[in-house]
Amino acid sequence: MELEWTCALLFCSLLFLATCLLLLLIKKPSDKGTQNRPPGPPGWPVIGNMLDLGSIPHQTLYRLHFEYGPILWLKLGSVSTMVVQSAKAATELFKNHDADFCDRKCPDSLTAHNFNLGALSLSQCGVYWRLLRRLYSMELHVNKRINETAHIRRKCIDNMLRFIEEDAAAARARGESGEVNLAHYLFVMAFNLIGNVVLSKDLLDSQSKEGHEFYDAMNKVFEWAGKPNVADYFPFLKWLDPVGIKRNMVRDMGRTMKIIARLVAERAEEKKLAREKEKNFLDVLLEYQGDKKGGPDTISEQNVKIIVSEIFFGGSETTSSTIEWGMAELLCKPDLMRKAKEELNSIVGPSRKVEESDIGDLPYLRAVVKETLRLHPPFPLLLPRNALQNTNYMGYSVPKNTQIFVNAWAIGRDPDAWEDPLSFKPERFLGSQIDYKGQNYELIPFGAGRRICVGILLAERVIHLALASLIHCFDWELGNSTTPETMDMNERMGIAVRKLVPLLVQPKKRIV
Repeated sequence: MELEWTCALLFCSLLFLATCLLLLLIKKPSDKGTQNRPPGPPGWPVIGNMLDLGSIPHQTLYRLHFEYGPILWLKLGSVSTMVVQSAKAATELFKNHDADFCDRKCPDSLTAHNFNLGALSLSQCGVYWRLLRRLYSMELHVNKRINETAHIRRKCIDNMLRFIEEDAAAARARGESGEVNLAHYLFVMAFNLIGNVVLSKDLLDSQSKEGHEFYDAMNKVFEWAGKPNVADYFPFLKWLDPVGIKRNMVRDMGRTMKIIARLVAERAEEKKLAREKEKNFLDVLLEYQGDKKGGPDTISEQNVKIIVSEIFFGGSETTSSTIEWGMAELLCKPDLMRKAKEELNSIVGPSRKVEESDIGDLPYLRAVVKETLRLHPPFPLLLPRNALQNTNYMGYSVPKNTQIFVNAWAIGRDPDAWEDPLSFKPERFLGSQIDYKGQNYELIPFGAGRRICVGILLAERVIHLALASLIHCFDWELGNSTTPETMDMNERMGIAVRKLVPLLVQPKKRIV
């Protein structure tokens, strides 16, 4: 990724060298209109601070916090950008300026097939956005609906446990160590869970060729969405697509849309034949695609496909990466893993699996999840916001169309909000009322305000049950000659931030 980024920047620098020289000759930059901006590092001509971001932007921005303070000003190409990096600054934003900064700054890659116009996370606040929020809240993420889908989570997690056990046993039978790549099983579990909730089917099994095609296409979409794109920083270059990300996204997102279109058609045919099946979220979308075409409560055929794909984007990699990070942190600290096991043994016992009804009685497990989300928010910069109007924010002048990054990764490490912020200490949450649902601005892995993630309740159920099941059903040893002290905890960028080196572990079954 760093090589691609460097090549893209070189291309841009050469392309605008003449412009740069001309601007420098015309006049010296004036301080007028910028003297009340937040502080930030000086930028290069034309490219501004693009080189300051590095390959892991949220980490680079966090380090700049110590030199320039909790509110940072950058010029990324031609895009003015403000970065919020402390709990105090986040509180001011979400309490007093949520409406001012509620617009979205959409990456060029996600405008492929008009994805940004149909997706809840990227569309502008308006009639369509409110319709989708209402649908998600009433039909997918309301407590009643989530309770009704408990059997789906149980099935998908049980399948994951079975796949892990069978593959490890098969490896040992071949004379190998029985090591498995935990990230793979977690992603398949999360992908199939979304498939069942939205489409009423497992998409990844030995019988589903279509499911594997969808999986492969989605992985490519994740890849292109996570790559840095010169066109995002020089909007007038969008027509040229200088590094080809938009072209690749058009191709691979088109593949996902075609597969979703077939799945939608299958479900519509089943409804016509009146086959009795449990109602899923696609059925709800199809009802809104029906007789009211052209009205304010209508969802177009294209937007149905976009909504389905968005749910997979938002619910599969983010959920699976959080569970992987939680397991990695516990395996780095055997004493904490032992505490989690002891709590599970005390509450659940040695002869049965964990159930969702047990989670309320497992305070240490819940603290582990909170601490994991504090240090490893799935979207470390959340989704970029955009200033709707000129705004006075904490004494600084923020112009209209400024891009706003909220660095949740840095806020989780804010020394003014957290004691010993770089250490993984679940105990800090025992007896604490701090939660991640948007009211405590020192812990905002899902965002806050009107743009908060609508999938918190479902993610919460999946993460707790899956992590508890892995801890309780197996004893784990690190693979590949890794020790807790030598485990690689570096990150890689994608749709969500994942471990650079996937977690390789050896499971030993404990619970039948």
